[in-house]
Formats: sequence, C-alpha cells, structure tokens
Amino acid sequence: MTFDVVVVGGGAAGLTAAAYAARAGRSVALFERQARLGGLVQSVERDGFVFDMGLRAVENAGIVLPMLEELGLRLDYVRSPVSIGIESDLIRVDSHASLADYRDLLVRTYPGSAADVDRIMALIRRIMKDMDVLYGIDNPLFKDVMRDRRYLFGTLLPWMFRFVFTIGRINRMSGPVEALLDELTDDDGLKSIIGQHFFKGTPAFFAMSYFSVYLDYLYPRGGTAALMALLEGHVRERGVDVRTELPIVVVDPVARTVTDRDGGVHGYRSLVWCADLKALYRAIDTAAIADARLAGAVAARREELEACGGSDSVLSLFLSVDEPPETFAAISEGHLFYSPDARGLGDLHTRGLEALLARDEGGPLPDGPLRAYLDAYFARTTYEISIPVLKDPALAPPGKTGLIVSTLFDYTLTRRIREAGGYDDFRETAADAMTAAIEPLYPGLGAKVLSRFMATPLTLESYTGNTEGAIIGWAFDGVHKPAVHQMQRVARSVLTPMPGVFQAGQWAYSPGGVPMAFLTGKLAAERAVKGR
Repeated sequence: MTFDVVVVGGGAAGLTAAAYAARAGRSVALFERQARLGGLVQSVERDGFVFDMGLRAVENAGIVLPMLEELGLRLDYVRSPVSIGIESDLIRVDSHASLADYRDLLVRTYPGSAADVDRIMALIRRIMKDMDVLYGIDNPLFKDVMRDRRYLFGTLLPWMFRFVFTIGRINRMSGPVEALLDELTDDDGLKSIIGQHFFKGTPAFFAMSYFSVYLDYLYPRGGTAALMALLEGHVRERGVDVRTELPIVVVDPVARTVTDRDGGVHGYRSLVWCADLKALYRAIDTAAIADARLAGAVAARREELEACGGSDSVLSLFLSVDEPPETFAAISEGHLFYSPDARGLGDLHTRGLEALLARDEGGPLPDGPLRAYLDAYFARTTYEISIPVLKDPALAPPGKTGLIVSTLFDYTLTRRIREAGGYDDFRETAADAMTAAIEPLYPGLGAKVLSRFMATPLTLESYTGNTEGAIIGWAFDGVHKPAVHQMQRVARSVLTPMPGVFQAGQWAYSPGGVPMAFLTGKLAAERAVKGR
C-alpha cells in the first residue's frame, strides 16, 4: 500500500508530523520500534507509584500550548516550579524576583567571589530579557496570521522588530558555556556548580537562559506521558495507521518505499523521519541509487553523521519511599536541582573522564581508578530530583512518595563497564551512591526505600534507538554540528538531500527538546503535504 505520508518514529516529533499530515487530509502511516508511542516521554506505574522515565517537566517555549490549541487539544496541567540547592542551602524559584535569591545563594556559597557572581547575574538578567523576546509570544507558526489581523499588527509585527535585534545577540553567544564561565570567574567551584547543570559544550546562551526555562515548566496531570497520550489519541482519531513494534530497516528513496523488520514494503509519496538520523542513512543502499549525484549526497551525509556523537546521556534512579509527600514538600518544590558538594565536579567529567577511559585498551577497567572516579563523581555531581506526587497527588499511594533522581552520565564509560562485565555491580554501586548523596536533604532516606530501579544510558539507547542514549540530539562539544542550530534557519532544519524525504525531532535541530520536536514535526509535515 502507498501512503501520502509515512512517518518513522513515534515520539514527540513523529506524533506531531502525523497529526498535521492527517489534519491536511493525507493518508498517513506511523511506524514505531517500541510497543508504546511517546519516545523519550514516558511514564510508568509500579506498585501505585508513577515515574516519568524521560522528561521530568514540559517547557512551553511559546510552542507546546499554542500547538495543542491549534490542533484543538487541551492538556490538563499544573505549573511546575523549581528549587535549587547547594549542600544544605536551598532556594525556591517561582518568579523573576527569585534571581536575587539565587544570587544570594551563590554568594553565601562562594563569599570570596561576590563580584564574579554579580557579573554572572547581570548576564543572566540580560539573557532573561532576550528570552522574554524569543518566547514572549505564541509562536507564529501555530497561528493563522493572515486571518487574525489583530495578532498580525498588534503582536507579531512589533515582536519581529525586537526579534531581529535579539537574535543577533543570541547567535553571538553560540560558543560553549565553559568558555564563557572562564571569562566571568576564576573560581573553579563557582564555574563547576553552574556549568555542570548542562551538557558538555552547551551553547552559552542556551545554558545561561536556564533560569527563564525554570519559570516556564509545566507538568501534565497523570505524568509527562499524558502529553503524548493526548497526541496519540488525536492521530488515531484522525485515521493514522499506527504500527508499533515495527521498526523500519530499509529505505529506498528512489522507489519511495520503506521496508519494515517483518519484510513488509510500504510506499510513500513523502517520508518524515523522526527516529535516530544515523539509522536513516544506514537503511539506504546507495549502490542501488542510479543517480550518481543523489547517491553521492546520501553517502556524504552518512559519512558526516557517522563521525558525530550524541549529547551526554542520563543515569536515573527511581525510588519508592515509605514517607508521606508532606515531608518532601517541606524541603523543596517537586522539581529540584541539587548539588551536594560546593566544589562541584571540576575537571572530573572532562580530563578526569578522558584519563579514565584512556587506561582501557580493550580490557576491563581497573577496579581501583574506576571506583575512585565513581565515588567522586556521585558525591560532587548535580542531581535533578523530580517528585511527581507533589505535582499530582494521584501519582503515589497514600502516605508514600516516589522520587526520580537523575544526573548526566557518560555513555562510553557505561558501555565500557558493561563490556568489562561489571554492569550489574555498577548499577548497584550507583544506586547506593546516589541515594547517599541526596540523604543530607532527606535524613534517613536509605532506610525508607521500599524498592528501586535504574535506567542508564544503555537503557535509553536500547529503548529509543538513539545514538549513544542521547536525550537532546547531537553533542555540543564537537567541532562540527550536523544540524541547523540557528533559530532563523529552523525551517531548513527539516530538509534532507533526498526528494520527498524530510527529518524532524532532536536530530534535526540543535539543541533538541520537546518544543523543537513539535516545531520541526509541524514544519516537516507541511513540507511532506506539499511534497517539497
């Protein structure tokens, strides 16, 4: 059977592309390798506890809610305020005024660097003003601009003049956040405690805008997967042919067909690829493409992508705790970023990690250096702690609380540990160390844990098929970025060298994330509907 549009990948981008293509009246098939749609945005229930497996909250970014409104969907959600803590000192972030509290927290922690803190705060305030411009209106791509004249003349046109000036400043801050912090302070602890919130090499503007992002978080009632369930229901109602547990393994851009794992061949007029981008180019037999120019372009793109790595991945610990939610609500909001040691990681996750990996030449990693590294890492890293029941009381049994404790973690190191036969021991060691690291916040936590389980970068790689278990696309620390990374060029991010083939999701635009997955999903669908 031939479909007008075939979508591969049932995450945020794929569901969006399918929704918009079906909305345009096209026949659509959606293929997903897993049994469930939603990609990284999953929630699971265990013994009455609901845990969010990927996303901990949703950033609106002027995209998510306007897109749902355009599709005629309503998401039941609450605001998801954030707390920030260093050692025993915590603040709550609920407004722009909280920036003053954050400044005071940093000065209390690093009293000798007060002037540096003030320089950093001045930069964050300036960036927050730029963010107010960038996301200050609902994204015009989700508005019927020509029919809504009030929006066009009263909102969009005045905003565009501000946007033109703002985007220049944003583009000038595309260098790594580590280099920016080096310019602002010599205090290694201060640099670490700010920088380790982010992926290595994160663009400076994206990183330093995080305070605005915290204020933009919302949380769907029922868990973050409720957002994906809303979209899934919509695409099914629109008649999209949804095929789960059926990965696409062959793509023929000349015949315009895809072949699934079971050997089924499906024709398309347009293809929207929302899965791992390396998998797309690996699925194409360039030798079978008679057009030498097209074959060369596909081969060149494949070679380019194979040389690129994914962003940092995440290690997540899920705890069922015999303690009422009120205990945790008295300490922080339901979304907390906590650093147990004011020294931060320093160069442990850069030169320290590189030195550790260099010791292994194919054999097992030595227990001594590896254990020392892990002990130091888990004691000094920054943790993202999500407590779903503080946002939705239905997400844990009465009188009990579920905690999700996450930290950035290196995929290559995790893979080496598994290859050396120490994977199970690593997971137990990590779970113990992560619990101990946050226990100063929650005295006696370890003794109150009813059950626990863990997801590693390898878990994410296995489930999503994402290169190196990445959660926001391509790595930032490489010299070459294989995706569009300037907002004014986002419309071109969905293009590929192949006629009728488009891309969307975290691999299409850098940095990725749910808002950009939605945006590129819509842009790709619009191209697919037009066939160009």
